[in-house]
Amino acid sequence: MKSIVAQHLQDALAGMPELADAVGDLSIESTVERTRDASHGDFASNIAMRLAKPAGKNPRELAAMFVEKIAGSDQVDKVDIAGPGFINFHLSAAAFHAEILSILSKGTEYGRQAHKDKPRILLEFVSANPTGPLHVGHGRHAAFGATVGNLLQAAGYTVSREYYVNDAGRQMDILGVSVWLRWLESKGTLIPFPEAGYRGDYIRDIASEIDTTGIEPVDAEELLGAIPEGDKEVVIEALITRAKTTLGATDFDRIRQQSLESIRADIEDDLAEFGVTFDRWYSEQSLTTGHRIEAALAVLEERGMLYKKDGATWFRATDFGDEKDRVVIRENGAKTYFASDIAYHFDKRERGFDLLIDILGSDHHGYVARVRAGLEAMGYKAADLEVPLMQFVALYRDGKKMQMSTRSGEFDTLRQLRAEVGNDAARFFYVSRSNDQHLDFDLDIAKSESNDNPVYYIQYAHARIASVYRQLAERSLAWDTAQGHASLALLTEPQEKALATTLSRYPEIIELAANNRAPQHLVHYLRDLANDFHTYYNAHAFIVDDAKLRDARLTLIAAARTVIANGLELLGVSAPETM
Repeated sequence: MKSIVAQHLQDALAGMPELADAVGDLSIESTVERTRDASHGDFASNIAMRLAKPAGKNPRELAAMFVEKIAGSDQVDKVDIAGPGFINFHLSAAAFHAEILSILSKGTEYGRQAHKDKPRILLEFVSANPTGPLHVGHGRHAAFGATVGNLLQAAGYTVSREYYVNDAGRQMDILGVSVWLRWLESKGTLIPFPEAGYRGDYIRDIASEIDTTGIEPVDAEELLGAIPEGDKEVVIEALITRAKTTLGATDFDRIRQQSLESIRADIEDDLAEFGVTFDRWYSEQSLTTGHRIEAALAVLEERGMLYKKDGATWFRATDFGDEKDRVVIRENGAKTYFASDIAYHFDKRERGFDLLIDILGSDHHGYVARVRAGLEAMGYKAADLEVPLMQFVALYRDGKKMQMSTRSGEFDTLRQLRAEVGNDAARFFYVSRSNDQHLDFDLDIAKSESNDNPVYYIQYAHARIASVYRQLAERSLAWDTAQGHASLALLTEPQEKALATTLSRYPEIIELAANNRAPQHLVHYLRDLANDFHTYYNAHAFIVDDAKLRDARLTLIAAARTVIANGLELLGVSAPETM
C-alpha cells in the first residue's frame, strides 16, 4: 500500500516541473513510511523536507504545494500537513479492502517483489568444519542463513546458497589421526587418547565404517615410544607425523578423506532434514587442485600488491585499512589460510556474483577487514562483501546451561535439538533475535503448547482459521467468495480494521527484513498478526446469520490465513491445518 502513496506523490510532482532538478534521483517511495500514531493517518512522507533545501523553499510551504496537487481518489480519504512539513495520508477503507482482494488473488505470491537483475547474490553460511556433527550453535547459522536467503528471493533477488567445506589443513590431519587411533583401539592397540584429538563417539562410528583394507595395526609401546610427553598440541603433532610415517601418505590420506566424507555427508543430511539445502558445496581443497590460489595471487602480483620480506611473500593489506600486512606465502613455500580466503572470494566474483554475503561466527570479526582488503586490491569494491556476524547460542535444559565442545564430545547436536523440540520451533526460535545478539534457547518454552510459545501461538492462528471453514461445512454452509468480495464494506469493527491494516504491512515487512538481513522483523510481524486474529476471533463470531457479513468475514480471515502461511514458509516453519 506504500506504493499508493508514492504514486500520488509522483503524480503531484508531475504537475510541478519546477521541482525536477531538486528531485534528482530521489526515490519517492523512500520518503514514505507508516505512521506510528493512527491519528496522524496511515502513511507519512517527508518529501517536502527533503526537497526544501535544493528547491529553496520552506518545507511546510512545499508540503502545501504537494497537498494542493494531490488529486482526489477513492483510495485516500484525506491528506494533511503535520509538524515541520510531513504530508500525512489517511487511506480509505476501500484501499484496505482492495489489498485484501490482492492477497487472495496473488495467494502464495503475495508479498513477493518483481525480479531484480542486480545484484546477483552468493550467500555463504554454516560452513562448519567437517570434524564432527553440527551442534546447536551451527543450527542458528543454518536457520538464519536459510531464512535470509528466502527473504532475499522474496524481495526479487537472484540468490545462490553455498557451503564452504574447510577440508584442507591441520584440522583434517587431526581428524584423520583421531579416527586412526580409534581404529587401532578397536584392534587392541590401546593408548591414552590425545587431549587435542576429536573425542566424540562419532569418531568410533567412523572408525568402524571406513575401508582399511591393507592397513595393519601397530604395537602400542612402539607407537607411544615415538610420542613425547608435554603440551597437547606437541603430542597431537607428533601423532600426526607418526601416523603419516606408519601408514604412508596414501593410506593416511585415505583414512582422512573417508572420515571427512562421512562427516560431510552427515552434515548435509542433518541440514536437509532441517529444511536447509545448498546450491553448491565448495571444497577448500579445490582452491589448490583448481589453481585458484595461484590465479588470485597472480592478480595481486600484477597489481603490485605483493612484496618479499624475510623469505615470505606479503600482501599490502595496510594500504586498504587493515591493521597490518598479511603473509600469503610462508618461507617454506606453503600458502596461508589468508591466501585461501582471498582466492575463494576472488573465485566468487569471477563466477559472476555481485554481492557476497558471508554469515560467520562473531569470532571472525578481524577476518572481514582483511578479506575486503583482498577484494579491493584485486579491483573490486569493499562493499561487494557483507559479513553478518552470528552471536552465540546458549541452550538451556531444565534451567541448566549446556556445554558445547566438538573435540571433547560434550555438546548437544542440532539433530538432538530437532528431535526434542521439532524443526518448526528450532527454525523459529533461532531467528527470533537479531544475529548480533546472544540467543538463550529455552527448551521448556519451545516445547510448550501455550501462548508463551510464539511459534505455537502463530501456528494456532492458522489452524483456528482452518477450523472455521470446517465448521462452515459441518453446518452445510458455503463461503460465497464473490459475495464476500463485494461485501467488505460491512467490515467496520475495530478488530476488523486492525487486522486489515496489519495484513497490508506484509510486503513492507518482507522488504525491511530482506534489506536489513533481519528475519526477526518477520517473526515479530507474524506474532502481531496472530494476536490481531486471536483478538478478532475472541470478540466476534464469523459464521453469523447475515450471509453477506459472514462471507465478508470469511474473506478477511482467508487473507489472514494466506499471509500467515506465506510468512511461516519464509521462516521454514509449517502452517498446520489442525493442532
